[in-house]
Amino acid sequence: MGKKAAKKAPQRSQSATATTSATGGIPVVGAREDCPCGSGRRYKACHGREASHAVQELVHRPFEGLSGEADWVALRELVPAATVPLTLAAGVVDEATGDVPSVTLATVLPLAWPALRRQDGSILLGLQTQSSSGDLSRDLADALELALTAEPGAPVPSRRTVPGGRRLQDLLDASAPFTPAVHTGFEFWLEDAESATGEVAASLERANASAIPTEKLSGVDSAYWCGTPDKNHLRWVMTVPEEQLLDALARLTAADLSSIGPDTRLVGSFRAHGLTVPVWDLPLEMTAADCEKPAAEFAERLAATLADPAPLTTEERRARANLVNRQVTLN
Repeated sequence: MGKKAAKKAPQRSQSATATTSATGGIPVVGAREDCPCGSGRRYKACHGREASHAVQELVHRPFEGLSGEADWVALRELVPAATVPLTLAAGVVDEATGDVPSVTLATVLPLAWPALRRQDGSILLGLQTQSSSGDLSRDLADALELALTAEPGAPVPSRRTVPGGRRLQDLLDASAPFTPAVHTGFEFWLEDAESATGEVAASLERANASAIPTEKLSGVDSAYWCGTPDKNHLRWVMTVPEEQLLDALARLTAADLSSIGPDTRLVGSFRAHGLTVPVWDLPLEMTAADCEKPAAEFAERLAATLADPAPLTTEERRARANLVNRQVTLN
C-alpha cells in the first residue's frame, strides 16, 4: 500500500483579519475554519474555546467603578424612560472628524437599537439592550465605539461583541457626575417629536402607553417611585454589600422600623448586577413627593443599623430568612 500523502501545513484563513481574540492576539475566524495559530485544528477546538469563554464569562458588577453605579443599575432594570448626559474620557473622539461628540445614555431606543448617531452627530446609547457576552459594560462600550464611527442619521446594528474590547470604564470619564432625567415618555428618541408621523408616531405612541409612571426621589440616592394600577412601589438600589444590607434590613424589620410611612411595607428585594434593591409596597395615594421625608428618615435608621456589630437575635434571623426567601434575581 502506498504511503499517505503528506498533510499540508495549515494555511491562515482568508477571513482572518486584524480582529483578535482574547488569547494573545490570535485573529477571530469562523468556528470550522483552521485556527490561525497553525495548530492544524479547527478554531472552535483550539483558540476559539478560550475566546468563547472570554465572551461568556459573567461580570457580576459591570458598572462598578463608574460614577452613579446604582443609578446605572436602576436605569438598566427598573426605569422605563430616562436619559443621562455622558462625558467621554480624554482622547475618545469621533474617528472621522477628531471631534468630541455629545453622548447621551437612554434607557431604550427604537427597535432596541444599541445606539443611534443622530443627524447632528450626537449619539444616543441604549442601555436596555440584549447582552451578547457576560460583560454588559463591554457590550455597551462596543456599541458606543461603533456609534463613534457611524454616519450621521445611522443606527448601530446589533452584533456579537468582540472579545478583549474596551469597556465603558475605558471610554467614559468616571469622575463626571451621573444625573438621570426621568421622562414620562420616549419623545427623547426624536430631535423633533412633534413632527413625527406614520409608523414613527405610532411606535412612539405605543411605547408611551406601556411606560409605567416613574419618578426619582431627590432626597436620597438611587430611589425610584413607580405607580401601578393596584399599588405604588419604592425601589431603592443600594451599594451596601448584600450580606451586610440584609442583616441591617432584618434588624429594622424585627424592630418594626423598616417601613417608610403608614401603610407601607418592605416586601423583599431584587438582586441586579451585583447590587441589592429593596422594594416597598406603598398605598395608591402615596406619591413620590410623599416618600421624600420618610425615605430620608429610613436612610438615617439604616446607616445607624449598619454600624451595629452585634450578632443577629433569633427574631432578627427569622426576619432575615424571610427577606432572603422573597429575594428575586433580575441579572
